Amino acid sequence: MNKKSVAVRSVCFLALGLPMLAMAANVAAAVAAMADVAEVAAPAAAAADAATVGAAGAPIATVEVASRKTRSSVEMSKSDMQKILPGINPLKALQTLPGVSFQTADPWGNNEQNQSLFIHGFSGPQLGYTLDGVPLGDQQYGNYNGLSPQRAITSENVGSVILSSGAGDLATASTSNLGGTIETFSSDPGQARNLAVQQTVGSHTTSRTFVRYDTGAFGDGSSAYLSALHHEQKAWDFDARQGGDQFNAKYVNQSNLGKLTLFLNYSDKIEPNEDSTVRSASEKYQPYTRPFMYPNFQQALNYLSATGATPAADGNNYRNYYGDAQRTDYLTYAKFDLNVSDNTTWSNQVYYHNDDGVGVVAGPIGVAGLPGLFSVYFPGQDLKQVFGGSGYATRTTEYKINRAGWLSTVRSEIGDHKLQAGLWFEHNRSQAYRRWYAFDVNNPSSPYDRPSNPLITQYGSEIDNKVVQLHVQDEWRVRDDIALQAGVKSSLQFADGQFPVQPKLGAIANGSTALPVGKIDTKKWLLPQVGARWDITPHDQLFVNVQKNMRQFVTYGGGGASPWSLASQPAFDLFRDTAKPETSITYETGLRTSHTLNWGALSAFDGQVNLYHVDFKNRLLTISPTPVITSIIGGNPVLANVGSVKTDGVDLSGTLHFGRGFSFYNALSYNRAEYQDNYNNGAAVVQTAGKNIPGSPEWMNKFVATATVADTEFQLIGDYVGKRYATYTNDLSVNSYFLMSLGISGKLPFLNGSWIRNARYRVNISNLADKKGDLNVVVGAASGTYNTFPIAPRQGFLTLMADF
Repeated sequence: MNKKSVAVRSVCFLALGLPMLAMAANVAAAVAAMADVAEVAAPAAAAADAATVGAAGAPIATVEVASRKTRSSVEMSKSDMQKILPGINPLKALQTLPGVSFQTADPWGNNEQNQSLFIHGFSGPQLGYTLDGVPLGDQQYGNYNGLSPQRAITSENVGSVILSSGAGDLATASTSNLGGTIETFSSDPGQARNLAVQQTVGSHTTSRTFVRYDTGAFGDGSSAYLSALHHEQKAWDFDARQGGDQFNAKYVNQSNLGKLTLFLNYSDKIEPNEDSTVRSASEKYQPYTRPFMYPNFQQALNYLSATGATPAADGNNYRNYYGDAQRTDYLTYAKFDLNVSDNTTWSNQVYYHNDDGVGVVAGPIGVAGLPGLFSVYFPGQDLKQVFGGSGYATRTTEYKINRAGWLSTVRSEIGDHKLQAGLWFEHNRSQAYRRWYAFDVNNPSSPYDRPSNPLITQYGSEIDNKVVQLHVQDEWRVRDDIALQAGVKSSLQFADGQFPVQPKLGAIANGSTALPVGKIDTKKWLLPQVGARWDITPHDQLFVNVQKNMRQFVTYGGGGASPWSLASQPAFDLFRDTAKPETSITYETGLRTSHTLNWGALSAFDGQVNLYHVDFKNRLLTISPTPVITSIIGGNPVLANVGSVKTDGVDLSGTLHFGRGFSFYNALSYNRAEYQDNYNNGAAVVQTAGKNIPGSPEWMNKFVATATVADTEFQLIGDYVGKRYATYTNDLSVNSYFLMSLGISGKLPFLNGSWIRNARYRVNISNLADKKGDLNVVVGAASGTYNTFPIAPRQGFLTLMADF
């Protein structure tokens, strides 16, 4: 995009924004007047009300700026998250922040199969994620080194989420944080005994039940809570329920010696998924949705020919009978923050995570190269009869994660210096087995069954991975208003991948004889960081930061951008000897401000502007001429470094406060992430130099308008996502979209009594205007084709909450 078009678009956004602000000011004056009258008439709110989730009448705060950082860092509180929708995925809640593009099929953001996340041009697997410091992996679907935040902790127990959109803290336990970090923090137990009950009902027979019991303070500095969750909702475009059960427990003991924290999470969930729609000029049939046929088995039988073939007119957009993701996770940690002296603390944390998961697809046996695969194992046989006579087979990818780790950090203040040094060690043993099962015409399975007795174990990978990360850092208070920060971290990975089960000859694409085995050790000793913070005034702060990060190689066998997914041992050996990990150097500077004003109706303003530039090198790309077949059968012919990416951008966000009755938050983002090199796919040079990263929008704008009248709060959220390219060469794209959601909350004082307190309600409506379009784009080709998932229709929910 040239400078002229950028300027024109900026003017357009300003032209749209100024009338909105003028309208907001007018509305604010009226609302503020009503709020002032209500404030005089209403009694003062109890202190407990202000602490409850989504309590109406609480002080309006959309985004809190983490103002002691030398980098861009924005925090969302528990209250702000739960106002968007009670039970929301912490990642989805971040979509209101500048520079964040997040999409998924359900209003809570729970569905992981069709989740898409971009921040400043970096995709989800290129970011770092933690819960209370515990690493959550890189969030790839079919994960091998972690779990999603919503599986790690129940949403209602999240205390806050911090997004560092440029570069994360040196101490962040992550091997993938090229483009920033997302840190989720659990809330501590309350000091008063309490039983909180929350029930959500709504569209598509939604039922979400959350119960939490806080013990209050007991013993000598102890407190704890236990919580339970049951969530289920039918999919909006096919007949299947999504959800599961979750249990959390947390114990805290505070003493003169230090703080002890124990945490336990159990999560068991099943998510039936729909397929994405294939888009290309050759596809004559491109449906808006591509739902499954379950539970209509007769329809599924009638859909196939006598030999098990799908209708030719459907092309690659054929329908499966069902598909789902089943995940069971246990996550626990113990942490002790030792007060060594008045100015020194030593924090030690040990954690353990176990995951048992399976991705299941029951689909036709005659698509995407499957007849050739099955004939390798059953040569000359009637494949339809072999697989149960239905014309369908059940494919699984069966995952196991068994990881444990230790984090240790010493912090000390010596004069004008804040010193920090620490280490992170993790040992992870992961498995991925691809299996095929019969689909019995007389006893069809369902998405809620775990298949057993496989006909084929196509391959089985087991990878033993050890990670070591070290860091040291010093923050020097040069004078009262200026601080300099410098540090360095080291990232080391020692991975050994084996295949106890190798595929038969012909069972992997591209003529592979065996999937590769072997060790890859990667060591990067010097990843420096330098930053500064200047408190210009008590209300204005300038920050600057430069930081280098690295993404370690993916340690997953049998799929994705991993060296253990290459199609042959020579390809693996070449990669091991020549490939380099992806690295980034992020330069960012910005200004934070927070002022109390006396400008008529306008009483306060807080905001942040952040400019950034990123040099991203050694980009890794999976190069396959048949991405559809490879995704099903497995085996990538090439995984290689294909050049660099340069990114420039700016985020502007701020909140106008009009007394206690109204606030208007707006976040405008521009991001230009551009490939610097072409690459060779083995047959031709692919012209990607100068092209935008697909899937990531250049322009985004979000707003949150919040008004409180008496005991009722109204919140309108808008989310504009600009055009996104859908291929590496930018020959195809998806249109922009603008979605709105509405929330209304209030108190139910007539329910309060001797044993019911803080009774309240919240109504939420997603996709308020019931818009249609392409929500997220799945990029997998240089040109000519891409996949999409649709925007979900308008949905409404009612949540009732009370304390006992």
